[in-house]
Amino acid sequence: MEVLILLVDGLVDGLVDGHCHLVFAGELDQPDFEQLCTEADTPAPPGTSHADSQLGFAVRRWCAPALDLDPHSPLPAYLRRRAELGSAEANRRLLRAAGLTQLLVDTGIAGDGFLDPAGLSAAAAVPVREVVRLESVAESLVATGSPAAFPDAYRAALRSATASAVAVKSVLAYRHGFDIDPTRPAERAVVEAAARWLAGGGRLADPVLLRFVLWCGVDTGLPVQLHSGFGDRDLALPQANPALLQPFLTEVEPAGVPIVLLHCYPYHREAGWLASVFGQVYVDVGLSLSHVGARAAAVLGEFCELAPFGKLLFSTDAYGLAELYLVGAAQFREALDAVLRSWRERDAIGAPDAERVAAMIAAGNARRVYRL
Repeated sequence: MEVLILLVDGLVDGLVDGHCHLVFAGELDQPDFEQLCTEADTPAPPGTSHADSQLGFAVRRWCAPALDLDPHSPLPAYLRRRAELGSAEANRRLLRAAGLTQLLVDTGIAGDGFLDPAGLSAAAAVPVREVVRLESVAESLVATGSPAAFPDAYRAALRSATASAVAVKSVLAYRHGFDIDPTRPAERAVVEAAARWLAGGGRLADPVLLRFVLWCGVDTGLPVQLHSGFGDRDLALPQANPALLQPFLTEVEPAGVPIVLLHCYPYHREAGWLASVFGQVYVDVGLSLSHVGARAAAVLGEFCELAPFGKLLFSTDAYGLAELYLVGAAQFREALDAVLRSWRERDAIGAPDAERVAAMIAAGNARRVYRL
């Protein structure tokens, strides 16, 4: 098995992070740090901690050495050391320890105190490429658009926003769910829906407009990333099951545009099936492997049950904490090593194929799909 271990270790400098977010640049106290270790939007109940979780333990396992501490150092000691170094140095160390070569960043969520894409690129010392969030482009038009002009204004704004982007992304799962009419909406219906939405403003949640921006995303010809499966409590989890997308995937198939299902857990087996039967569907393992911690190898093995290996993509889905970049990369490497080693031990795969599969999932598939 020495060859296999060396193979996975050799991916340290080769991972393409196919979906991630910006990082908070300021100092963090313990409650704020713990909050960024969970998908919850409220503090943990008294006597408990969001960091007492698979993800929380993984942070202290993988990230403490990057800050000159022993693995599994207690959280207060970890945070003291982080504060001693300062956020800029801690972020720099953690991002660079992840061993990534490119970051494909969804800029649709951030906030005050976050690094901008250029700052993230400098801290990580790797190129950053943008993933444009379709709904955010629409929301930028609220103050300036009129209902009749909205369809053309949106298409023009999207063309401008994606001029140098590598993909677009939809958060349809959050705003409505996947159980929608899969067809492209008529222009008149879009104008009528825009009149209702623009009158009140706010975030885009009208199902007609969500379908419109999704189809406009397809029209760009860029890969379309879709959040699926778990996330924060703002979504209705049953409506985020990617199996509900089957009618849309059938409708959009002639366009030939890659559809990348992000996260997927606990519906990762459904996502794998979709990737096996739809030529344009890909599955991204990001977020899932970070949050399941010590179970990452088991979950990655389940991703691999049906999804063709040329359809699986790595990402971290890191947001807020630079730690989540390192955790996502480290969990992936360890899980991939464990999965491939178990297959080799059972003679289910030859060494050359194991090497090829590892290289595809780590970076090769992303470079092909996103034309990097």
